[in-house]
Amino acid sequence: MSAATTRSRTPDRLCAEAVDLARAAAEEAAAPGVVGEHVGVLAEGDRVVTHFFRCMELGYRGWRWAVTVARASRAKAVTLDEVVLLPGPDAVLAPEWVPWSERLRPGDMGPGDLLPTEADDLRLEPGYTGEEAPPPNSPVSEEMAELVEAEDAEVTAAPPAKLPAVPARGSIPAVAEELGMRRARVLSRYGLHTAADRWDEAFGAKTPMAQAAPASCVSCGFLTPVGGSLGQAFGVCANEFSPADGRVVSLAYGCGGHSEAAVMPTPPRPAEPVIDENRVDPFPLRPAPDSGSVPAMPDEESAELGHS
Repeated sequence: MSAATTRSRTPDRLCAEAVDLARAAAEEAAAPGVVGEHVGVLAEGDRVVTHFFRCMELGYRGWRWAVTVARASRAKAVTLDEVVLLPGPDAVLAPEWVPWSERLRPGDMGPGDLLPTEADDLRLEPGYTGEEAPPPNSPVSEEMAELVEAEDAEVTAAPPAKLPAVPARGSIPAVAEELGMRRARVLSRYGLHTAADRWDEAFGAKTPMAQAAPASCVSCGFLTPVGGSLGQAFGVCANEFSPADGRVVSLAYGCGGHSEAAVMPTPPRPAEPVIDENRVDPFPLRPAPDSGSVPAMPDEESAELGHS
């Protein structure tokens, strides 16, 4: 920045010349030796000028000491207004603060960690509360109410904590328990869609593994079905050799571990041994004289020990 920077007006002459006053104020507010050279002046208003000094403190590269001075109308004395440390155009700044809920990524949770959910989390909606008229955004609302009227079922107003362990058959608690909604909150339609999109992106039909697979998971014997509406498009892989073992996979996903993609070839069996019972193989009890196993004796009776 030049030594005479202006915004839209010419700085006051007396205020612009009060460099020593501004430096003394900056050195009083800062640590010794961290106020550098004068790098500019800026007119803030009528008879209000800000002087900038380079900051020499480690860790504040590009920052400047800003000292604002002012002068009253028709007065010749310049007075001090304020002293602050401000970042310059090329200053090193800390990254913008992001809440922890936005910094959290899948897999960041460890043993003992708690992840609270907000009261207005879009992925959740109220479950069955035991009231005669469930919340309007709950799955158990209009359809279930019509079913109760058609079957002349009884509705209890007790909260879920006070409901009997086994609700009466044909009541709303029985239907809610069968659907897995006797909880304070259940997945909303938005939560179902986001989960389905996330699972389909990881183990869906557009992945390279599925594109090269011989068949899809819908016909695989290792696919374990899941309940609810998600069971129409997803299941759990139970093949320990598959890259998706224990994961929720799309029915259109596939891999080389498909149960019916290839049949293990039968290993070849060795031929039966052939025994010829009509042939007699001679086994001499004594070695032949010319076999070399015993030395040849000119006279067998002259041998000291003889042969065996």
